[in-house]
Amino acid sequence: MAERKEGNMEVRLAECAGFCFGVKRAVDTVYEQINTGKTIYTYGPIVHNEEVVRELEEKGVIVLESKEELLELECGGTSDVKGCTVIIRAHGVPREICDIIAQKGLECVDATCPFVKRIHRIVEKAGAEGKHVVIVGNPGHPEVEGIKGWCSGPVTILETVEEAEKMLFSEGEDICIVSQTTFNYNKFQDIVEIFQKKGYNDSVVNTICNATEERQQSAKALASEADVMIVIGGRHSSNTRKLYEICSRECANTYFIQTLDDLHLELPKAVRLVGITAGASTPNKLIEEVQNYVRINF
Repeated sequence: MAERKEGNMEVRLAECAGFCFGVKRAVDTVYEQINTGKTIYTYGPIVHNEEVVRELEEKGVIVLESKEELLELECGGTSDVKGCTVIIRAHGVPREICDIIAQKGLECVDATCPFVKRIHRIVEKAGAEGKHVVIVGNPGHPEVEGIKGWCSGPVTILETVEEAEKMLFSEGEDICIVSQTTFNYNKFQDIVEIFQKKGYNDSVVNTICNATEERQQSAKALASEADVMIVIGGRHSSNTRKLYEICSRECANTYFIQTLDDLHLELPKAVRLVGITAGASTPNKLIEEVQNYVRINF
């Protein structure tokens, strides 16, 4: 809904912004487990939003940052792990991490986004069929690392059109192409077209989440109208960075903030529309804080 201010300045929130289904499900899962009274760990930050993670840590949730920390885990300073629960983050993890949790006898609660879990099944099947899996996404992102960890055969990760242009596969080699769920849809299509033009025997599965596409499209539409655009999200959030890139191309005055404290606006009277969007891991209360601040102060 649009909000009006004196001087006819409008503050408008993008149609699709904030928590997506997978993130909400993961965060809700952690809160449910907190109520069990057990010692709760998450493997990696449950979502890419520092404010959400900080609030959970204040409630006693402990973040395991690496495989080594998981291997060394001892509950209550003993080897008794029965009172411990490890929650798998929304981004998912490699199969090896699931195996370690099981081997240590830890209770495992899988909060992997179902859309990410679907990719795990796709690449696992492709590997069993002898296909070379191509993952389109950020090689350093935990979701991509998790997907790679479910591949049993050859796997390649690439992020750019230039990388796709340089890729060469053996003649007759079967290829399965998937994408990070938060990857830019247009970039994915460009990369797929390159492989198709090369005539490879490939199967393409568009695994970009619908919520990601909708969020990017609504942000672009709003930014094309806005005089100022505010993008809210964690600094390590891949989908929020992509929103910022998209909005920046449409609106020169685009700001990327993590919390309200990061917002330093000086709006001239000529500004008629301030647009706001937010990444998939951004809580509604933070979005509302920014909306209210802009509405009241400008």
